[in-house]
Amino acid sequence: MAPKDKQQAVSKTHGYEFFGPLGAAAISFGLPLLIYAFSFACNDISGCPAPSLLNPKSLDLETLKKEVGWPENGVRGLASWEATGWTLAYYLVNAVLYRILPGTEMEGTKLANGGRLKYKLNAFASTMFILAICAAGTFAQGAEFPLWTFIADNYLQILTANILVAYALATFVYVRSFSVKPGNPEFRQLAAGGVSGNMLYDWFIGRELNPRVTIPLIGEIDIKEFMEIRPGLTGWILLNCAFVAKQYRTFGFVTDSIIFITVVQGLYVLDAQFMEPALLTTMDITTDGFGLMLSFGDLVWVPFIYTQQTRYLSVHPQTLGPLGLVGVGSLVLAAFAIFRLSNSQKNTFRTNPNDPSVAHLKYIETKAGTRLLISGWWGIARHINYFGDWLQAWPYSLPTGLAGYTILSAGTAAEGAIRMLDGREVIPGEARGWGVIFTYFYVLYFAVLLIHRDRRDDEKCSKKYGEDWEKYKRIVRWRIVPALLQKPRNECTEYEIAQLESWEMSNGPLSLLQTAVRSHSQVLISIRSNRKLLARVKAFDRHCNMILENVKEMWTETPVHNGKKGRPVNKDRFISKMFLRGDSVIIVLLS
Repeated sequence: MAPKDKQQAVSKTHGYEFFGPLGAAAISFGLPLLIYAFSFACNDISGCPAPSLLNPKSLDLETLKKEVGWPENGVRGLASWEATGWTLAYYLVNAVLYRILPGTEMEGTKLANGGRLKYKLNAFASTMFILAICAAGTFAQGAEFPLWTFIADNYLQILTANILVAYALATFVYVRSFSVKPGNPEFRQLAAGGVSGNMLYDWFIGRELNPRVTIPLIGEIDIKEFMEIRPGLTGWILLNCAFVAKQYRTFGFVTDSIIFITVVQGLYVLDAQFMEPALLTTMDITTDGFGLMLSFGDLVWVPFIYTQQTRYLSVHPQTLGPLGLVGVGSLVLAAFAIFRLSNSQKNTFRTNPNDPSVAHLKYIETKAGTRLLISGWWGIARHINYFGDWLQAWPYSLPTGLAGYTILSAGTAAEGAIRMLDGREVIPGEARGWGVIFTYFYVLYFAVLLIHRDRRDDEKCSKKYGEDWEKYKRIVRWRIVPALLQKPRNECTEYEIAQLESWEMSNGPLSLLQTAVRSHSQVLISIRSNRKLLARVKAFDRHCNMILENVKEMWTETPVHNGKKGRPVNKDRFISKMFLRGDSVIIVLLS
């Protein structure tokens, strides 16, 4: 049996988040209405936004219903048995693939009750299997592949089905959480934030930490980890692909903008699923209970809000061109590099702090027994990975431009219109600029989400580390945005300059020389006068001045006889030790 103090851990006062029960109610029942509003207001019938919304003083409800495509049978039209059945079949396919595909077995972090849960990780393989089938179907049937047409034709009904699944799942795990007993052999545990005693709030925030269920013929599934990394994320890719196919069916062509967004978002999802082991150390898994907050976020918010850009472009095509692609491509690469390199550095340090790539990093040894990084990527900002993640949101939205469009009837022959295959025309019109409410919402929302996560993490770490966390915050001052990088060097304090130079040594071009020194690797140095040096670096400074040993200097000479050039001759010589000035260095490569 777990120690008594650990069993009582969840009973300690945790405090409300999201403004307590009222905030939980607003999110639980308000966000579904927001997604429906987005779906109707930005549509493929009248425009984005619908024309009547641009003139609220003369707004007529019946006209608005026609413009937004309100179902003829009212609210009942928002759902259908067919869409619900196929949605449930999709979840079943994900569960079957989880069961039959090979995967890595891993243990999660240590729980408060002393146990560790085991996880089977194969989300990447599962998604690749699904995408392979979709690729084969698309190759055979093109944009008319039944999956793509079904998603486009039943978008609202599929949305409703996922909302119902999210609500049902949150209710199921809430009711089942009351069967958790202290000292149970399954290591079931209540979440510290989900035992407030307020039914609505606990249902929303999640009462049980890691609810699991055993399904006949499939086996045990960790509901939270499964929903976090599988159906919603894979659905994000599938919805994007369906909108690409819809653009082709509507206009007879596909633009570079919608392809770009679909590809980079697909790579983002696949990267997350490939790095599934890292998920086990995140706050979502280690701290948050599983309630409507996560079930709705995983199954509804992610796939249906994060695809607003491709949904928009499927009706209003935009072309980026070579320069535009280079611009947004460079931004997404830089953002992804910050996100992935920082996360990889943290995970490597956690799993193997003696790894040569992180052994040089500085850290604080806390009284809790863990280490807090204060150099490298994590010396720049406490959540530098959030900064990279948020930067990635911009290339998803920028291809939509100054969004907004109006759909005109066939034969209008409006200037600058994009003509659909059915004759209708699409122009920016009065809607120009108003569409950013939908296409750039993701950027704004994601900023709010990451700021909120940062505040939650700060509160959690303050309770966990106490004085050590305050000391850490004095050293790493910036939360998310690396303000240090925004200041001119002459305005930085001596400490800030030291931090900047430490980061440059660990992550900038000089990191190659640092790696060479620590691993005693040979480097190949190209210097002026067309000479090369193969050597080992003993020491260096930030000006690239180097002390080298065991140097082999190599060059080529062309002899001249009687005024005629002969065949070039390769020459070399050995120098045991030498000092090399940095201003003579052209390029350095690890040999």
